[in-house]
Amino acid sequence: MSWPKIPVKDLMLKRGGSINPAKFPEETFELLSIPACDKEQPEILKGNEIGSSKCCVQPDDVLLSKIVPHIRRCWIVPSPSGDYRQIGSGEWIIFRSDKIYSPYLKHFLTSDVFHKQFMNTTAGVGGSLMRARPAEVERIEIPLPPLPEQKRIAAILDKADAIRRKRQQAIQLADEFLRSVFLDMFGDPVTNPKKLNTHVLSELVNVVSGATPSKENESFWIGNFPWISPKDMKTVEISESIDHISEKVFELTNLKKLPARSILIVVRGMILAHTVPIGITTTKVSINQDIKAFVCGEKILPEFFLWCLKSQHDYLLSKVSTAAHGTKRFEMEHILSLKVILPDIEQQSNFVRIRNKFINTISATNTSKLASTALCSSISQKAFAGQL
Repeated sequence: MSWPKIPVKDLMLKRGGSINPAKFPEETFELLSIPACDKEQPEILKGNEIGSSKCCVQPDDVLLSKIVPHIRRCWIVPSPSGDYRQIGSGEWIIFRSDKIYSPYLKHFLTSDVFHKQFMNTTAGVGGSLMRARPAEVERIEIPLPPLPEQKRIAAILDKADAIRRKRQQAIQLADEFLRSVFLDMFGDPVTNPKKLNTHVLSELVNVVSGATPSKENESFWIGNFPWISPKDMKTVEISESIDHISEKVFELTNLKKLPARSILIVVRGMILAHTVPIGITTTKVSINQDIKAFVCGEKILPEFFLWCLKSQHDYLLSKVSTAAHGTKRFEMEHILSLKVILPDIEQQSNFVRIRNKFINTISATNTSKLASTALCSSISQKAFAGQL
């Protein structure tokens, strides 16, 4: 069945009001910031701890992030956890309407159907500086079945999404297992309680930078070679990318091919506000400018080095700084001067053997996650086409 469609501007809040929390320094607010969305937990802060004016929001509002638009950040404002005024980042597009069921709207705003159109509304130089333009977003149309049908569709999509989340949790548990094995064998790489030999990172690896081929040259973007950007850094094993480039890029630019077993780390972007994505390539790839690659020398095995970095995630996160325009980044001197524990190759190899035995479990879980994500996408497309 084909449902009637309306432009999303009919659901967008135009004048919700704003507030400067600094004028109420002792009042406690519930802040729905972009980083808080990733944790699905509003921040409870005093007015004097909040840096700028914020939007007024209320329960059941649907918030869509216009910053870093390739990350599908969408949040339904929950009931307040206390007697607090709820406020949100100015980077949200706010939806509020009695025409629509909030969970249905959230599923639509995170669907492939909407996201492809949403990405065509963006402006900016790329990465964390890209923003969707609300004046263009509001032209996108949404199917609007009757409310009972919206609730039925949302319930089906909730169940599909729950399966996807369970697969993601399984992957996180697998990562935690290998981190525990590493710490048991070698101790905390930051404090080095086992007094292992250490080397400065720059002595152990070659560092390779990435770049973005010119978008004006269409032939650069017609090919099959993986071009990794932060949006691809969602798993430990990195083999595929959303974007691909042609072999011509390597002939006409300075962009380099990276060998398999290169270690990748995101060094710029708002993701660094709470997470440092680190992975290892399983095939030849190229990278964009928001990632650095480490190609290991003969003294250190790539798989050992990977978990050496992952096992000190919180320490690395503490070294993230903020650039003048607000984005998060690593200063390269902090990374290159990092002290790396260096047990002998035999000890490293023992860990790698354990890791390789366990990696089949991770790979199977990753395959299951991809299948569940594809299932969610398929169900979503049918739902918004009126085919469920």
